[in-house]
Amino acid sequence: MILSDRDIIAAVKEKKISIKPFDAQKVQPASVDIHLDRQFMVFDTNANFVVDTRKPVENLMKKIRITEDEPFVLHPGEFALGLILEETGVDAEHVGRLEGKSSLGRLGLIIHTTAGYLDPGNKLKMTLELFNAGK
Repeated sequence: MILSDRDIIAAVKEKKISIKPFDAQKVQPASVDIHLDRQFMVFDTNANFVVDTRKPVENLMKKIRITEDEPFVLHPGEFALGLILEETGVDAEHVGRLEGKSSLGRLGLIIHTTAGYLDPGNKLKMTLELFNAGK
């Protein structure tokens, strides 16, 4: 069952859902808007121009942290991982679901390619799998 805005707010108050920091004004009719943090990981194409899944993946990407005044540019055809600002969690009876906003989708920005669930009992800063599908 998808929770309504009233159910989301009640579940946060009852600590069934945790969102830190929580802003009730970001609650939509059946969702909560979250924010992109300043930490990203991008493929290091200079050191790794081919992804070989048989090799360790630890050095495939490099970390980028932007300042408050600095933009993060994701060019067409590029992929990056980005953390959300909020730490989100659900109790053992709930599942969280990560979905993109249609306004971003219309711009060609995909915010997750696979991992769209927050499993029961988990609490973490979710990772967005950002892809610019635009031209």
